[in-house]
Amino acid sequence: MEGRKVQGADMRNGYFQIVSVQGGFGIRVVPPVDGGAPVKVSDIIAYLDRQKYYYDPPAVKRLVDASVENVMFLMRGECPKIPESYLIDISSDYMTVTVRFIPPSETGKRLTFDEFMRDLRYRNIVSGIQMQVLSEHFQSEGIYLTDLIIAKGREPIQGVDDRIEYYFNTETQIAPTLKEDGEVDYYNLNIIQRCRKGDVLARVITGNPGEHGINVLGKKVAPREVKHGVIKYGKNIERIEEGNAITSMVDGHVSLVDDTVFVSDVYEVENVDFSTGNINYSGSVQVNGNVTSGFEVRAEGNVIINGVVEGAYIQAGGDIIIARGMNGMHKGSLHAGGNIVAKFIENSDVEAEGYINTESILHSTVTAGTEIEVEGKRGFIVGGHVQADKQIAVKTLGAAMGASTIVEVGIDPKVKANYMLLQRDIGDIVKQIKTMQAMLTTFAEKLSKGAHFTAEQVKYIKGLAKDIEDKKVELAQKNEELQSLQELIGMQSQAKVIVRGEVFPGTTIVIGDISTVIQTNYHYCRFEAVDGNVKMLPI
Repeated sequence: MEGRKVQGADMRNGYFQIVSVQGGFGIRVVPPVDGGAPVKVSDIIAYLDRQKYYYDPPAVKRLVDASVENVMFLMRGECPKIPESYLIDISSDYMTVTVRFIPPSETGKRLTFDEFMRDLRYRNIVSGIQMQVLSEHFQSEGIYLTDLIIAKGREPIQGVDDRIEYYFNTETQIAPTLKEDGEVDYYNLNIIQRCRKGDVLARVITGNPGEHGINVLGKKVAPREVKHGVIKYGKNIERIEEGNAITSMVDGHVSLVDDTVFVSDVYEVENVDFSTGNINYSGSVQVNGNVTSGFEVRAEGNVIINGVVEGAYIQAGGDIIIARGMNGMHKGSLHAGGNIVAKFIENSDVEAEGYINTESILHSTVTAGTEIEVEGKRGFIVGGHVQADKQIAVKTLGAAMGASTIVEVGIDPKVKANYMLLQRDIGDIVKQIKTMQAMLTTFAEKLSKGAHFTAEQVKYIKGLAKDIEDKKVELAQKNEELQSLQELIGMQSQAKVIVRGEVFPGTTIVIGDISTVIQTNYHYCRFEAVDGNVKMLPI
């Protein structure tokens, strides 16, 4: 049902009534008062059809459009005694009952409060009845052709999910320190989360199941089912019933990888070469020496290498630390689910989901999910393609006679593609909704002119109305996703390249979808996207 609720003491919707007229009876239309809703032609036509009275649809429309109190003759004879009636709508979730009262004829009888309550009980509506609303209707001249909420269920109180509390640092940040002489200390990083046998590592904190509500039928409405916390864990860990917790069974190293707690005493080797073969380990790996060309190190945790890596493949679910640097020899690569810290990166493919920290990058393809810091005594990027989502900070960028150097910050290509796809989908949905709404409007106009439709046509129109609602829900979801991407892109549009020393001509700087080639030397500056251009600004 559609209609305006009474919002003030003097507001009143328009209504109609069968009344006596000279020579017979007719229908009177009373206009709204103080901002109330006018009578709808479709409401009068539906009423007259139910009473099986002949009428002229254009005359009904003229009667309503007059916007003043007026009467249209219907038939000869005495005014019929039509009692007060109503239309009732019970929401699909049985949480709301809406009623629209229709006035009796001039000679008809008003509905009594007791009669109405008996009908509600017959319909099993017994809970949340709004007595104040009903009193306003039955103790007055009547509130007609107005949607009144006369029963409301009590919504359930939603519960709180269990949560898992971890008793170790789950977001370790690698922060190498810069010595007084300008060297970066890659040895004392303190990234290992050590644990002792018997240490409590995590515990489930029990939530709240919530409370039942009740619908207008007096039946309980359950809150959503809360999620129960389950701690996932690997080897060297045991679960204790008391407190629903887990503890370490060994002295070692604890880490959280993909919501799973791992405890390991760290797989430690001197070198990775023919004496060890390739390494594939579920925890963390520590190499005290070097990783030889052609070998692989794969770890679900961190990889720490105290020597140098030459032409090898290193993959870590967490962080990669290379104290003496990486020379990929045009075939080696690093892939980290966390951050990468290396003395230098040369002739390598390097990718980190977190940030990258190094003293120099030479002829390499380097990608970081957040930032790239190139600092220390040398602090240069020469050759290759270096990319980060938020920021690249470097001391020296490019070289006077060096190879082509490209640095890029800004919008993630995946994010941009998703954004454009969502825009196209939203446009298509809006067009579909407009087309279907136009069809419904045409149907309503024909109905108001007295047209009759087959059962198949009525079924099609009802399906069309449901399709519109479904499309509106889909549109809201798409708009919410688009807004999230807009916020993400807004953050990425603030990306920048910082040069703490000198940038050389020939270097290409890309920010989002705009780029520039440096034509002259600049010192101590930063580059940002301003008004659609890459601008050089002071630090």
